[in-house]
Amino acid sequence: MPRPLRVAIVGAGPAGIYAADALLKSEAATDPGVSIDLFERMPAPFGLIRYGVAPDHPRIKGIVTALHQVLDKPQVRLFGNVAYPTDISLDDLRAFYDAVIFSTGAMADRALSIPGIDLDGSYGAADFVSWYDGHPDVPRTWPLEAEKVAVLGVGNVALDVARILAKTADELLPTEIPPNVYDGLKANKALEIHVFGRRGPAQAKFSPMELRELDHSPNIEVIVDPEDIDYDAGSIETRRGNKQADMVAKTLENWAIRDVGDRPHKLFLHFFESPAEILGEDGKVVGLRTERTALDGTGNVKGTGEFKDWDVTAVYRAVGYLSEKLPKLPWDIDSGTVPDEGGRVVEEGGTHLQSTYVTGWIRRGPVGLIGHTKGDANETVANLLDDHANGRLHTPSSPAPEAVDAFLAERNVRYTTWEGWYRLDAAERALGEPQGRERVKLVEREDMLRESGA
Repeated sequence: MPRPLRVAIVGAGPAGIYAADALLKSEAATDPGVSIDLFERMPAPFGLIRYGVAPDHPRIKGIVTALHQVLDKPQVRLFGNVAYPTDISLDDLRAFYDAVIFSTGAMADRALSIPGIDLDGSYGAADFVSWYDGHPDVPRTWPLEAEKVAVLGVGNVALDVARILAKTADELLPTEIPPNVYDGLKANKALEIHVFGRRGPAQAKFSPMELRELDHSPNIEVIVDPEDIDYDAGSIETRRGNKQADMVAKTLENWAIRDVGDRPHKLFLHFFESPAEILGEDGKVVGLRTERTALDGTGNVKGTGEFKDWDVTAVYRAVGYLSEKLPKLPWDIDSGTVPDEGGRVVEEGGTHLQSTYVTGWIRRGPVGLIGHTKGDANETVANLLDDHANGRLHTPSSPAPEAVDAFLAERNVRYTTWEGWYRLDAAERALGEPQGRERVKLVEREDMLRESGA
């Protein structure tokens, strides 16, 4: 009797779970069957949803419900707190599985090469997000001394950072933020947040709903300079062809023409300002210098040579995430991705790395919304199954599922399971219950392991 197709997925965020779902919905799931193991370096699953989505976005976290249904399937196992390649290597995985899919995402900050970027008070947005999302591997405190703050970038991460800095700690208390984050935000001195984009309103990468949410807080006054509402032929073309871009531009236009109100925290959205230098004294941030830009007719911009200094003492760069290089896999250093064709990993010279696949941000870079990784997963899995049907996968030496448990036990790897997630979930919900909150997130890795029963 043929055994099930054994597949390892490294990374249990949305991209990895969508790949598992695509496998479960394939013909192979019926004959010969599929057996899927997800390996995740964190003790808990869900990746970016747990550690990358702002805590005041419960709607997005609702995606977890759909992901839960996949992990509940008997053909799927979760091995949490297992790091690639330190706990399990590619060679180890090949011994147990017909194929390996990497879906490790992106959690580091992309570099921004301007003078002063290394000053005290200059931060990467990803590090700040990890702090307020209770990531166990980052410091428990965050310096929030600055009264005036700059955020560089016009994507949803920039909005998240600006919104968390501009809201009060008590506004965020009903969410799942852990006590150390609440205490940190309680001490936050920020009164003015300035968000900078080098292009215009039509080129902003905000999603319309996220942008409008800025204005829902009773403490945040959103301010747009009417002079920043400008479009060229390329911008008008963008608005005509992209409904989201048009909605964003309309929202910004409405904010630009209204009177400024009296909410205590001011959040300025600046366009046509390209960061040129972070200004410092005694090693600390004392300002930001930007160059005014102008549209060139195509929707792109050029510098005008006109500079302005802004009085800020902290700068957050939100110019994109970057994936970590995966040992034993080829790497494109410019894009921060694993080279691939249709999800098949491609080595130097153009040959496919047998039985090895990628999906999600490690494959195409950190762009798009969470749901966009579904299409990636479907394509990758289709090509994996094509390779399986045509005899292109290797044959593992130890395909029995229990061989993996024995290997991890022999290595003394303390791992969590899907059943363990239910226990951790219950523990976090119990912490929130006395305060009328859905949950309070546990931060310490040891606490997560203990509550998971690892």
